[in-house]
Amino acid sequence: MLIQLEETLEWLLENIASIAIVLFEFIGVSIIIWSGITAFVKWLRHAKDTGVYLARGLAMGLEFKMGSEILRTVIVRDWSEIKIVAGIIALRAALTFLLHWEIKEEEKPNVQE
Repeated sequence: MLIQLEETLEWLLENIASIAIVLFEFIGVSIIIWSGITAFVKWLRHAKDTGVYLARGLAMGLEFKMGSEILRTVIVRDWSEIKIVAGIIALRAALTFLLHWEIKEEEKPNVQE
């Protein structure tokens, strides 16, 4: 009885995590696409905040995609998959860090002497 309950809960967790992974991936990709299109329109209009807007959109999209990778660690079963997921998380975290750094640099007031 206890083993059957454990198997049922594990099955439920895997299915919920799988749905959430796809949902987070979809949201992340949608944000990146929307930000790219909007930034292109801003670029055509010569808006000064185009770079910051695009960087913020990319960072937000990557945050959702990183969330999906973290959820993926719940359902992986062997070490080779865990290593791949860990590598993806590390790369996305590095990209997010660089984008946030770029946003801070862009938002600094230009000091001209």
